[in-house]
Amino acid sequence: MALTTIEPPPPPTPEPFAAPPKVVTTPCDPWPRPYYLEDGLRRVAPYHFTYNTNAKERWRGREILDIFRDEFRDRPEDYYKDAIDTGKIQVNGQPVPSTFAKIKNGDVISHTLHRHEPPVTAEAIGIVHEDDDMIVINKPAGVPVHPAGRYNYNSVVEIMRAERSHQWNPLPCNRLDRLTSGVMFIGKHKKAAEKLTDQLVGRTVRKEYVARVRGEFPEGDVICEQPILQISPKLGLNRVRANGKQAKTVFKRLAYYPPTPPNTTNGTTPAEPKQGYSIVRCLPLTGRTHQLRVHLQFLGHPITNDPIYANRRVFGPALGLHASSASDDEDIMTRLSRMGKEEHASAVAYEDEMVEEYNRKKAEKLTGERCGVCQTPLYSDPGAHELGIYLHARKYADAGGKWSYETALPEWALPPLGQDGPVEGTRESDPLAVELEGAGD
Repeated sequence: MALTTIEPPPPPTPEPFAAPPKVVTTPCDPWPRPYYLEDGLRRVAPYHFTYNTNAKERWRGREILDIFRDEFRDRPEDYYKDAIDTGKIQVNGQPVPSTFAKIKNGDVISHTLHRHEPPVTAEAIGIVHEDDDMIVINKPAGVPVHPAGRYNYNSVVEIMRAERSHQWNPLPCNRLDRLTSGVMFIGKHKKAAEKLTDQLVGRTVRKEYVARVRGEFPEGDVICEQPILQISPKLGLNRVRANGKQAKTVFKRLAYYPPTPPNTTNGTTPAEPKQGYSIVRCLPLTGRTHQLRVHLQFLGHPITNDPIYANRRVFGPALGLHASSASDDEDIMTRLSRMGKEEHASAVAYEDEMVEEYNRKKAEKLTGERCGVCQTPLYSDPGAHELGIYLHARKYADAGGKWSYETALPEWALPPLGQDGPVEGTRESDPLAVELEGAGD
């Protein structure tokens, strides 16, 4: 009998690899950047932009409209609903079937919008030191470090890129709050940035700030070790809580200046509150978000123009003095969320009626007008008091003495006309009574 050879069947053809879906549009990247300077402000002409966001863990299983309503403060809920319905918001490059669609692990959310950035100060980014590895800058108050929220090109990273070259990639090593000014380190290349970042993480860098606070701050070293908890990431609210993260700050008063008469000076700046104010040196031994602002509020001496922690309309007459309970969190968040919408934006409500009225008129607020392109509600320009707070990172130094960088005292920390007070930095012979070792995690 003849043998019949049977060929084995061919292996199954693999299914073609499915490439990830494309986003709605490629994010635009206008060059040169659409900056223009006007009225002492750096402005950005409105432009179309698509930003893409990987689904965060806390978003998984949630409806897309709920995510935009709860996590993004830039636009009202009706805008986000319309953007989903009209395809301006997409998931994995595809229109969303409804506002009830739920987000899954691995989803990429794209949002194309006509972007309106708030103006920031036209003050230049100061250069404290520069070499082949690092640029030490003096960051102006009111300018965020990275693109975030309503800010994109009006950020330290983008402004520096615009000044140097489109291909240059500045690498911030430390971060200051948008409203805070002072010393920052910008790496010119990855290795240099990693080296300094390791020092910061290893807590071998001594940091000194200066703040202008309400009232007569006590003399001598004042140590605050209250733990801090983030209450609302959307509103940027942090408070003292027993279940918060460990935090430690040492403060020392540099000067106290009594109140000026209850009027305005030359019609452009308000008088100080009735309590007068103090200039305080601050040494943070941990790096919690809003640590200095929260600790100063807890001690009863918030930064005088802090739009959150010195705001009587939000915290009431006591301004959170020694408050560590969650009992009023919901009320505080409700009042804080109204700032800039029903009420004047973030303006500090002093007990002095003339100062409060000044801030109300000069504050950023909704104008009632809308953009002719996208119908976005438009804001007025921020007041001078909203472009930053009286908190300045004055000095960063290697704990071993290898390097030290500092700036001059900011103008708001200098003594008023006709009064005596510090006009330069603190002396090395006048250190705070504290060591970096054992300061906590």
